[in-house]
Amino acid sequence: MSKPLFIDDLAFKALRAGNLDEFHRHIKDREVVDFSNTDLRATDFRNADLSKIVLRDAYLRDADLSGCDLRHVDLEGASLHNAKIAGAYFQKNLPTGEIRMSLKHGTRLRTEEQ
Repeated sequence: MSKPLFIDDLAFKALRAGNLDEFHRHIKDREVVDFSNTDLRATDFRNADLSKIVLRDAYLRDADLSGCDLRHVDLEGASLHNAKIAGAYFQKNLPTGEIRMSLKHGTRLRTEEQ
């Protein structure tokens, strides 16, 4: 596994800092916001627009994803160790066992083919 990155992206920096207004301003005109393989540990995603975001292989330890709609977010290979997920929606092709293992042990999420 490669080391999660801190990328030089203003939207990434705003999200990590908890500045959602700034985050939304920086993603407004973008089609895709690719945060693949990034370090988003302890990031608060509540009330963030995640419709354009890619979190493939992202490190989400202790992140707050409570109430987030992740049904269209690419989470393949992401790690959710100790993340808060109460009320979150996940993709249909992401088995609950995968989510539980990732929350408890930090394993990488594996989606199923549909």
